[in-house]
Amino acid sequence: MTALAFACAVTLLGNGAAPLTQAVAATGCAGAQHDFNGDGIRDVAIADPEATVAGQERAGQIHIVYGGGKGTVALSQASPNVSDGAEAGDQFGFSYAVYDANSDGCSDIAVGIPFEDINLADRTVKDAGLVHLIYGSPAGMAGNGLGTIGFRQGSDGKLAGGYEAEDWVGYAVAAGRSATNIPFLVIGAPGEDGAEGKDMGMFHYVYGTAYNVAHVAQDSTGVWEDPEPNDRFGASIAATDRHFVVGAPGESIATTSTNVEFAGAVVAFRPSINTYGIPAPLFGMGQGRSGSGDTTAQAGDQYGTSLAMAPYRPAGATSNSDSLLAVGVPGEDLATTVDAGAVHTYHLKADGTVQPITWIDQNQPDTEGEAEAGDFFGQRLAAVNTAPTATGTAATMRLAVGVPGEESSEEFPEEGGVQILPLLGAPGAGDSWLSPGNGIPAGRAPRMLTGMGLGTSPGSLYVGVPYGPVADRAVHAFPWNTPNGGAPTQSWRPGEGGIPVGGVAFGAYLS
Repeated sequence: MTALAFACAVTLLGNGAAPLTQAVAATGCAGAQHDFNGDGIRDVAIADPEATVAGQERAGQIHIVYGGGKGTVALSQASPNVSDGAEAGDQFGFSYAVYDANSDGCSDIAVGIPFEDINLADRTVKDAGLVHLIYGSPAGMAGNGLGTIGFRQGSDGKLAGGYEAEDWVGYAVAAGRSATNIPFLVIGAPGEDGAEGKDMGMFHYVYGTAYNVAHVAQDSTGVWEDPEPNDRFGASIAATDRHFVVGAPGESIATTSTNVEFAGAVVAFRPSINTYGIPAPLFGMGQGRSGSGDTTAQAGDQYGTSLAMAPYRPAGATSNSDSLLAVGVPGEDLATTVDAGAVHTYHLKADGTVQPITWIDQNQPDTEGEAEAGDFFGQRLAAVNTAPTATGTAATMRLAVGVPGEESSEEFPEEGGVQILPLLGAPGAGDSWLSPGNGIPAGRAPRMLTGMGLGTSPGSLYVGVPYGPVADRAVHAFPWNTPNGGAPTQSWRPGEGGIPVGGVAFGAYLS
C-alpha cells in the first residue's frame, strides 16, 4: 500500500444481517447547522479513531460536545442504539460528515469506518468498510429510538458491489444539502478493485431522505480520465451545496515519454442527478493541467491528497452561487527540496467552469516560514467563509494548511504547525502561523505532527493535537483572524468538561 497510509482492522456485521430501513425523523429541532440536539446552539464533534473502546484497541469513537454547556456524549460501536460492536482496529471516526440527513432540523453524523471487516459464513472480508449514519434529536445523539443506518457494499448493505477486502468504504466522506435542498452524502471507497486493476477506487452518492444511491467510478459516463490501478479515486472528498470534488491522489499522468505514478488528480461534480443517473460531472484536472504555479506533474506529488471547499458569493451575485476549492499536494518537490508540499486554489463558478486562483507554498513572498524537505505542507486543509451572507473577500474567505512535518530545530523533528492564509488574494497578505508553544498551548516535542487535525466553523478554526505527549493531546479553537502565536479562545481535553480520559488520537478529525 505504497504512497497512502492505509491502516488495518478487524470487525463484524454478521452473515445474514437484516436490511437497514429508514429511521423516523425527530421533531422539535431548531434547524441550526452542526446542532445535534436541536437547541439552536452549535455543537462540536471530536474524533479519536484510535481510541480503545470496551477493551478493543483502535476501535475508535467520536466525542460530541453539546453547545451551551449541556454535556458530552461519546459515540462508538459500543454505544446504545448504534449497531454492530466495537472491535480492535475498526477506527470508527476515521472520517465523518455532519448534515441533516432526514430533514428534521437536527444535525446527523455519517461516520466512516473503512477498516470494518465483514464476517460471512465461509470467510471474513477484511477492511471492506462501512459508514454509520447516526441521527441527532432533541434527546441527543441516537436518542428517541432513532438508531442508525448502515451503508456498506453487498446485497444487504445499500451500496453497489460485492464484499471485497480492502475496499475501505468510508475512507473519506462529505455531505451537504444541494441548491434544491436535497440532502446528500458522498462515500469514498478508494480501495475498490475492478477489471482495470487493484485500488482504482469509486464513490457512492446517497441522496434524499429515502437514501437513494448512485455509484460512480472513473469509467462512469462523462467522468474525467479512466480507471487505473492505484488511482484510489475517492480517497478524499470535499463539498458545498453547489459542488463536490473527489480526489484520486494515486492517479498517474501519461507524458510522451513515461507514466508519472501517483501524480494525482481531482474530479468535480454537481450534487444533482443527471440523465445517466449519477451526479453531473463537471471537469477533472491534475496538477499538470491546473494552469498555475508548478504545473509539472511529478511522481509522488499526490495532488488531491487533501481537499477543502467553502461556499463563495462573488461580487455581483445575490447568493453563494460559487465555491472556492483548495487542493493539497503534500508530496510536491520545490526544486531540490523534497516533499516540501504545496496547495492549489481554484474558483468553481456557478456555470460549472473552473478558474485557477493561486499556488501556495512556504516560499511565496511574505508568507510565514520557509519550505523545507519533508514539511508535507498541505497534508491537511480546512476552508471557511466566515461571512456566508456577504460578498466574499480575502478577510472572510480563509484557509488553514496543516504542515505536520514542519520543524524549526533538530531537537523537535516533525513537531508540525498550521498556517492560516487568505483564500483570495496574495497568500502572504494576512497569513499567520501556529505551532506548539507558539499559540498552541502544548510543550514542544518530536513527532507531534501538529496540523494533522483541522476543523472549521464560521467562527473558529479548530486545531487538534492528537499525537505527542499525552498531557498535550487536545483540541483548541482559534479565531480565523488570529495573529502569529495568538491564543485559543477555547480548548477541550480528555478528562475535562465531561470528556472521558484516555484519548489516543484525540482530535485527529474534528468540526
